[in-house]
Amino acid sequence: MGKNNKLFGEEKIGKLLLRFSIPIIISFLVSELYNMVDTLFVGRSVGGYGIGGLVLVFPIQRIIIALGVMIAVGTSTAFSRANGQNNFEESRKIIRNGFSLCSLIMLILTAIIYIFSEKVLIALGASERILPYAKEYLDIIIFGSTFLTLTTFISNIMIAVGNNKVSIISTSIGAIVNIILDYILVVEFKMGVKGAAIATVVSQIIGFSYAYYNYVKIKKEYKIPSGFEIDKKIIIPIILVGLSAFIIESEDGFLMAVRNHLLVNTVGDTGIVVLGVISKVYMFLFITMFGIASAMQPIAAFNVGAKNYKRLKTVMQKTTIYAFITSLIMWIGVMIFTPQLISIFVKEQEIIVESVKAFRIIVAALPLVSIYYVSIFYFQALGKARTSIFLSISKQLILTIPISIILVKVFNLGAMGVWLGYPISDILASIGAYILIREEGHELNLKIEKAKTTTKGTIPFPSN
Repeated sequence: MGKNNKLFGEEKIGKLLLRFSIPIIISFLVSELYNMVDTLFVGRSVGGYGIGGLVLVFPIQRIIIALGVMIAVGTSTAFSRANGQNNFEESRKIIRNGFSLCSLIMLILTAIIYIFSEKVLIALGASERILPYAKEYLDIIIFGSTFLTLTTFISNIMIAVGNNKVSIISTSIGAIVNIILDYILVVEFKMGVKGAAIATVVSQIIGFSYAYYNYVKIKKEYKIPSGFEIDKKIIIPIILVGLSAFIIESEDGFLMAVRNHLLVNTVGDTGIVVLGVISKVYMFLFITMFGIASAMQPIAAFNVGAKNYKRLKTVMQKTTIYAFITSLIMWIGVMIFTPQLISIFVKEQEIIVESVKAFRIIVAALPLVSIYYVSIFYFQALGKARTSIFLSISKQLILTIPISIILVKVFNLGAMGVWLGYPISDILASIGAYILIREEGHELNLKIEKAKTTTKGTIPFPSN
């Protein structure tokens, strides 16, 4: 653990962010490929209603992934902070409790969703034409949820101990297997939605097997005890720190459910199909900013524990700059090539035209959102769970849902009201995040000045 401590405390920040953000970005990219590949094959082989079925299952998938991310982020952040304090015994307990919590929650959730799958889908707005596709898909993919979330957990722990390869390889293996099986089962064997679901579960199990193999080696190296343990004193901080990450991930699913209802009541099943198509491209635009912010989190958490405030400030500044620049580049690219990207998923010209128009509206303010997401991960690293949670719910739940409902129900804008809800909430949430970050920056400057006065005559902290 000492080598890892030197890495987070002394390595040049730009190099460190690059080193850890690339594997996380690739991991996020490959994770999104799971559902995107299913959508691609189903859309071109089954058609729009098949995509509609996958869209209805999406909120459930997102909540499952969100729970895994919550525990993974909470555990890795607590683990990094304990390492920064050189409390290695606490670090071991944190990992053991995190793995136990993740396994328990996923097993219970899988059983509940499988038993009540049809009722859940109807509650999410499934019509008679789309429900059969959605249920067939959900009843199979739910059994891969435990493997998927544990892979996410292990990947985050590996990054926290300085191993940035496992997450890339495990998710890449799963994605490659998923693509191959999707082609075989959906295209060659004509198994439709069922084939896509089977391909997803098998690929998730294989990806998990590789991740767990490496996790066992790490357990031995760092002497992490085996067995099941739930310690309330450890679990509660994990959940509180990871709660904002859960909200970020799950609110997309919750918001998708609300949008499904708004679109069904205004433009029918066609609106759901359009939403399903544009959401696949839309999700990819956040991968770089999420990856850079996620890479920042353990670095920042370590320096919080080590009370290296000058380095912490530099970490935040560079992370914000990198996240904004990369998101701006991606935004320019997708705005130019929107028709080509949309046509990958569907062949129906009417859906392509509507999807292109909707997509360009919803991403209008995308580059500004980078500071919003970076601020959430930054406050997580500081251990300021309340601020992080508030920011997490502000954009989607506090702003987007009410704005969308008002535009659709009050101003009768129909589908356009749903699309306009995206950029309006992006702008407002980004302004709020900037204000909070600026205030936090003032407090950090005071800590830096205080550290200078108390360490006069000693070697200053490295600024990198």
